[in-house]
Order: sequence, then C-alpha cells, then structure tokens
Amino acid sequence: MTTVDRAVLDEVDALFRDRVAAGTAPSTVWGVFDRSGLVASGGHGDRGDGRAPDADTVYRIASCTKSVTAATLLALVAEGRVRLDDPVSRYVPAFAAVALPTTDAPVPTLRMLLTMAAGFPTDDPWADRQESVGDDELDAVLRDGVLFDSVPGTRFAYSNLGYAMLGRVVAVVAGAPFTEVATRTVLRPLGLDDTVFSADESRGYVVTGARGHDGDWEPLPLTGPGAFSPIGGLFSTVSDLSRWARHLASAASAAPEPGPVSPADRRLMQQAMRVVPAAVVPSSTRATAYGFGLFVEQDVRFGELVSHSGGYPGFSAHMRWSTDHGVGVVAFENATQAKVSVAAERALDLVLAAVPDDGDRTVPGVDRTTRATRAAQAAVSNLLVDWHDDVADRVFTPNVAMDVPYERRRRAIAAAAGAVGADLGAAPVEEQSSVPSQVRWWLPGTSGRLRVEIRLAPLASGRVQTLTVTPEPNEA
Repeated sequence: MTTVDRAVLDEVDALFRDRVAAGTAPSTVWGVFDRSGLVASGGHGDRGDGRAPDADTVYRIASCTKSVTAATLLALVAEGRVRLDDPVSRYVPAFAAVALPTTDAPVPTLRMLLTMAAGFPTDDPWADRQESVGDDELDAVLRDGVLFDSVPGTRFAYSNLGYAMLGRVVAVVAGAPFTEVATRTVLRPLGLDDTVFSADESRGYVVTGARGHDGDWEPLPLTGPGAFSPIGGLFSTVSDLSRWARHLASAASAAPEPGPVSPADRRLMQQAMRVVPAAVVPSSTRATAYGFGLFVEQDVRFGELVSHSGGYPGFSAHMRWSTDHGVGVVAFENATQAKVSVAAERALDLVLAAVPDDGDRTVPGVDRTTRATRAAQAAVSNLLVDWHDDVADRVFTPNVAMDVPYERRRRAIAAAAGAVGADLGAAPVEEQSSVPSQVRWWLPGTSGRLRVEIRLAPLASGRVQTLTVTPEPNEA
C-alpha cells in the first residue's frame, strides 16, 4: 500500500473544491488509488439532491469507456474469434461502400481503429450526439461515404466513428449487442456492478449533466444506449472506475491481477503505438502517444503515465495512473467542457511527487536486471571511495576506459566531488530509475549534491557501460 501524506491529500481535495467555488461545475468528485485499492476520495458541490457527491455517486464517464471497448475486443481476439489486422469491412459490410482516399489506401484494420489511425477526421462534437442511433443509421452514414484527413494507417486523429465501428465488430463476432458483451465479458467478472450503459440500471444516485447558461446551470437530458455507446456510453462511480484503472495498472506490476483480459493484453493496451502530434495536446510538456483505448504519456520525473479523458454533453471525466507505482487519480464533474482532466493531472503530479522512490521499477519479468543494477551500484559506490583499476575492469565494460581513461576519470570524479564538498562514502540522499538497467543517485555535499548515474550494458554479466558523475551546486 502506498502511503500518501494527509497534507498532500488535502491539497488534492482543495484543487477540486476550488473548481466548484469558481463555478466550473455544479459538482466534482475525485479519488486516489494505489495497487491495494481506493486510498482517499472527496466530493464538493451539489450533485442534485442537496448533497455533495461521494465515491459511489454515478456520473457518465464518456470516452473513458473506450478502454472497456478495447478490452472487450481483445478478449475476443484472445479466443481466436477475430484478428486485429482484419479489415473492418469483414465485420461491417456497409464500410465497403466507403471510397478510400487513394487507390492504394488499405481498408482500415481493427488495429488502426483501436489506435486512432483510420484516417477519419476528429469528430467529438458530432459523435457526442450520436450515442442512441441504431445500427441502420450507422450503416447509412457509412454508405453515404466518409471523409479522410489522412491515408489509413499513417497518422493519429482521434475518431469516435472508429470506436463505434469497433463496437459493431464486437457485436457481430459475439452475436449479441455490444453493451451486453462488454458487460458480461469485462465489467461483471471484475465486480464493476455500478458501471452500466443505462442510467436505469444504476444502483446509486445518478447525477444530471448540465451546461452553463445565463449564470446558471441548465440540466441536460441523458441519452440511452445505441450504436455509439462504445465511444463513451458508460456510467460509473469513483469506486468502480478506480477499480478498473487499478486493474489495468496492475498488468505492469510484478504480480498482475487475474481477469478476463490477460495481463499481456492489458500491457498491450498501454503501449505507445501511435504518436499524438504536439498540436493535439499543445498545453502538454509530455511526449504523448495512443495505445488501445488509452493515452500514454512520458514524464521526465514520473516515468510512464497512462490516461484517458471523457467529455459528453453535461459531463467531464478523467482517469490517469503511473505504470511504475500503480498510483492514480480518477475524477468526474457534471458540466459540459469542464475539463476535469486539468485538476486530475495536477492531483496525480502532487501525489507522485510525495511517493517515495526506492529506485526500483515494477516492470514484470526484470527482477534479474534490477538485482544486477543494484549489485553494480554497490560496486561503483565502492570504487568511488577506493578506486582500483583491476576492480574497475571487472565492473565496467571495456568501452568505459576507452571512452575516458581511468586516470582521467579518477581526477574528474575527485574534482566533481570537491566542487560541491561531497563525501563519496556517504549514503545517497535520493535515488531515481527510469528503467531497470539504469539508476542515478545523489550524494550530499556541503555546497550542493553530487549526481552519480550508471547504465548497464545488455550483457547477462551485469557490467556497467556508462558512468557519469556530475556536481550540482546549490543555487546562489
């Protein structure tokens, strides 16, 4: 279990409380989870009955649904009933009427649709109003033709139409409506009983969506299931969505949870498969990609982060987590374009900054690499204090001495330590690791810190191919 300081959780709660006070939404609710479950939650505002929402209050989660759609399809792939590289026209015959953008363009495959690479224009405003249409209406859209912004398979563009078609594929292959298949295949086996496709099926209090108008909140009607439910039709709670996110995150741990979708397929969902152009996320400083129903972000401080937002008329949702730590945040609000993702992103940053980093990563199957890196770190630490070339030859790969001769390297290490008054034999004050074969640590100094970093070569012997020692003086 991850221990999060109460002061940090209070700061997280204040982020969401301030949004209601600022009039961003009538209500907001949030939760922080780790690998053991929901760590903390809170809610503010009026959910519609004079009470603040709690972890069991029901909101629409909109496009967070796409991860469930992807997982449902992968379960069918695992059963051998469908293949990711099948053309969508094999299961959605109406697509055969679509004129492709070039004579050599491929028919979009299921993999292209999953990774938002089918070439369709981004379509949120239109698609958000299509949920309840029937299969015949979706077929009519396809037979009338669709536009392309790119050749299928060549670039990212967020497409709800693509996920609507994936839902149809699931229904055709399984011989039942998508909503039924997703529920019995993914949701119920995980005990996500409060995650439903129809508000009428909810056990808890269902919040009404709203949009701002003339200084007040205007209630919006709830739409029911239909051909576009795979894009964002689910209702859920903080308790349930954090459970789903935790289940996905566990696939990156040393002890993945069992479930209807294998850990390998859940890891596949969280792989960076299609680069998201910077123009799509202009406010982000993180490199971003799309996997299967999930965004994957690279953060220089916290490593890999997985997320997805949801926006529907009257609702905003977000879920995000660290694959390294299994710590994450979910949040909902009931206002159009509220962008609760802004607060959720900040909340997870606060939590991760407070989570102790022991230098080890929970990447499955790499215990041997982690042990080798720790052994190398201990050997290098001894060398820094008492250098012997014959020992260095056993610790390092030959390129280390070739890149910087040992005598020159010893002088540089001494100069770096002297620049910040560092004790080379002191215990580290901080450690970080972005991958199992690399670790950096900081030694204390009288006028700053000394950063030491090693990277192992891909050799089973666990020898070090890179050693850097860098002084970091205190700022004047």
